[in-house]
Amino acid sequence: MTVNGQPVTADVEPRTLLVHFLREHLRLTGTHVGCETGYCGACTVHVDGEPVKSCTMFAVQADGASVTTIEGLARDGQLHPVQEGFWERHGLQCGYCTPGMIMSSVALLDKNDRPTEEEIRHGIEGNLCRCTGYHNIVRAVEYAAARMRGEEPPAPDWEGGE
Repeated sequence: MTVNGQPVTADVEPRTLLVHFLREHLRLTGTHVGCETGYCGACTVHVDGEPVKSCTMFAVQADGASVTTIEGLARDGQLHPVQEGFWERHGLQCGYCTPGMIMSSVALLDKNDRPTEEEIRHGIEGNLCRCTGYHNIVRAVEYAAARMRGEEPPAPDWEGGE
């Protein structure tokens, strides 16, 4: 498989989950292990451009695939606009869900560069955050969508601005 643009070859047990392969074999620990049942979305990565909960997929199923993790989003030292949006609009608290939330948001914006708030909430509904009310996460995705379109992001909606 290719992981974050780099070819990877390894022998693994057939029962090795993709999330464990990424974390333990490749040391890409940005992909988090949450529930291990596909419920929380903390382990979301892209496989051939589609968001996948990596705790629900065996590593051998990704044979020949292109996998992108949170570590693969930044380019040449520049954060991906969604990563930047989470930073600028305070879209995280404890940070545990953040990598999966970002990966789902990137997939959403790859398909829809002008999502409504409702579409953003629907696009991230497979990712559970126990810390926030999702308000700032939605604002982070709106910020990123504007940046990806080459527009000025909306002003923050908290008192006192930035």
